[in-house]
Amino acid sequence: MRVLKEILDCHKEFTKERDWDQFLSPKNVSMALSKETSELIEIFTWITEKQSKNLDQKTLQNVKDEIADVFLYLIRLSDLLDIDIIQASKDKMVKNIEKHDILKSLENTKSLKDFNKD
Repeated sequence: MRVLKEILDCHKEFTKERDWDQFLSPKNVSMALSKETSELIEIFTWITEKQSKNLDQKTLQNVKDEIADVFLYLIRLSDLLDIDIIQASKDKMVKNIEKHDILKSLENTKSLKDFNKD
């Protein structure tokens, strides 16, 4: 949690020094988050599954940069809305576990594998 706060504080200082805080409303940050997510997706568009698992160094660095951008906007949005992102993630995992039954998921996965064989 300490590291997360350090990153958030650094981002806050960065935007404050540039007088960008005036633009950092939850609405604007969520739109910027969407844009950065799209930039991450763009890297993987039109490459194969195999290629996506074996990126060259330049592409991997681009992926790292975009993941970092997404992360920064996500923690900033959480801060703006006073959401504890760690607790929210834990709470969501509990919901996911309850929602996605293990046996049903395994059956669906098996069905998909069988479907893809054809």
